[in-house]
Amino acid sequence: MRTRLFSLLLLVLIAASLCTAQTSAEKQKFSPPYRKFRFTYSFTVKDIPAGTKLVRVWVPVAHTDEHQTVRLLNVKSPVQTKMGEETEYGNQILYAEIHNPTQTTADFSLEYEVTRREYSRGDYAQLEVKDTKPGVVPASMERYTQPDKLIPTDGKIKELAEQVTGSQTGTVAKAKAAYDYLFTNMRYDKTGTGWGRGDAVWACDAKHGNCTDFHSPFIGMMRADDIPARFDIGFPLPDNKEQGDISGYHCWAEFFARNIGWIPLDISEAWKAKEKADYFFGSVDANRVQFSTGRDITLSPKQDGPPLNYFVYPYIEIDGKPHDAMSKQFSFVEITNEQKTADSRPAPAPAM
Repeated sequence: MRTRLFSLLLLVLIAASLCTAQTSAEKQKFSPPYRKFRFTYSFTVKDIPAGTKLVRVWVPVAHTDEHQTVRLLNVKSPVQTKMGEETEYGNQILYAEIHNPTQTTADFSLEYEVTRREYSRGDYAQLEVKDTKPGVVPASMERYTQPDKLIPTDGKIKELAEQVTGSQTGTVAKAKAAYDYLFTNMRYDKTGTGWGRGDAVWACDAKHGNCTDFHSPFIGMMRADDIPARFDIGFPLPDNKEQGDISGYHCWAEFFARNIGWIPLDISEAWKAKEKADYFFGSVDANRVQFSTGRDITLSPKQDGPPLNYFVYPYIEIDGKPHDAMSKQFSFVEITNEQKTADSRPAPAPAM
């Protein structure tokens, strides 16, 4: 009898181990635990008019947080630069002034070493166990329940929140209902005009767009329910390449739940890889680097123009007016195990 019981127990333990290994393998397939790479952010200010007195340049700077470790290895600039921080969201900013420029162009480049880690709070089933009703919002998070210029919390967005999340009582349940609604009713499609601005009302009507258009109505619906939600933006890394150019930005969102904290999600990536729909509620993979948070951003030093819709590309002013003429290039190179060993020595201080 003891032998049979021992054998049965052993089989149970083996089955549990295999199940755990399978779950881990599936998760690993969706997201490596981390990626380490060099990232180059380069741009050229173009068409500086003759007689210009002042060119001002603001550049978002990736920084270390709990999900990524960042080293700024080198800065190339035609003039002295300084580092600053805007006060509302804590975004890091590199700032430069070119007085009485003698050339029609100005080249800048920032080189980073980044280790990005998977950011996961678990799947919906795990989060639901800890779910609570939305409560009193801490003063430090009130900004994340307020509207942005293109993310209102009244009108059509409020009506949509009542329709989509009104029957749910928990914070996580409301967020999952909004996530599922947008995943089902929108499509990733960058045709026509209007997309890419993160206009929540436009996105609800057009039902298509890019990552900004998927996540803006989500943030609006959360805030309409007094649930803090925020907008994150940076650059994507292809999951099947070790180096190459990156054509443009990528953004995602987070919402805040009591007893859990900030919870990430990425609806547009889920839409593009539908087998990952469950994964991208509660997790974002390591195939990215974040550069800033927030919308309607007032820079430091303050720009003469209006607040920025979002801040991932350089912002330029010439004699107090926004200047859009620039070329941009972003690229990455994965750091292999051999390189990691060779590069364990301290990095030189960046040129400023």
